[in-house]
Amino acid sequence: MNKQLEKHQQVERTITKTYKKTIWAKFTSAINEYELVSDGDKIAVCISGGKDSMLLAKCMQELQKHGKSEFELEFLVMDPGYSSINRELIEANAKMLNIPITIFDTPIFNIVATTETTPCYLCARMRRGYLYKQAQLLGCNKIALGHHFDDVIETTLMNMLYSGEIKTMMPKLHSKNFEGMELIRPLYMVKEKDVIAWRVYNELRFLQCACLFTEDKEKEDESKRVEMKNLISSFRKINPHIDMNIFRSAHNVNLDTVLGYRKEGEYYNFLDEY
Repeated sequence: MNKQLEKHQQVERTITKTYKKTIWAKFTSAINEYELVSDGDKIAVCISGGKDSMLLAKCMQELQKHGKSEFELEFLVMDPGYSSINRELIEANAKMLNIPITIFDTPIFNIVATTETTPCYLCARMRRGYLYKQAQLLGCNKIALGHHFDDVIETTLMNMLYSGEIKTMMPKLHSKNFEGMELIRPLYMVKEKDVIAWRVYNELRFLQCACLFTEDKEKEDESKRVEMKNLISSFRKINPHIDMNIFRSAHNVNLDTVLGYRKEGEYYNFLDEY
């Protein structure tokens, strides 16, 4: 008689079996194609409590068990000032999913509350700084964030339409402020609809938005990122491959047909070599 699997084992099985093509294969493709993990790495998986970071944590655990590289993992949860209900939900989910989290407190929400500028940008910058610092204290050389395929293409469009530049979200980058540290995005090729499907299939309940400044508001769909989601959705009705084409565009930049570009802070114009 087969022993019934515990919840975390059931969830792990769905990643490598049920969602092998849509999640596991794309996760490992990003790991390999962008060379995100190497032997000897100590990686801090940053968990916000949402579906993306929780899936990332489980994928990294599976990679550690079944992958070719030898590396260590830490699971970092930064509490920027969550309500007790939200913090307890993160802790309960981590326990259920067998993720050994380390929680540390920061005053980010209190600091952001006093700013006159857009709180989201400042909050994101501060979060990353705290995560880098804590990861470094734990002896890590990389932090892993849960950004997925949809985040990448939405960022690409946002930069073009609102900033007038062709710039995407990178699968990995070196920290400018924390020497020797890197940021990696292992879910880079995984689509959000598949993350949602995995969550629903496993009947999991994660944090939506735990920000004190938005959780009671109904205007979130006015944000630029949601505008991009809606725009891409409308494009998809015309061309079902539009999202993949946006994604690939950043992999296939033809410098012979652009008027100018920046490299390491220096601007180059096509007339320089005309």
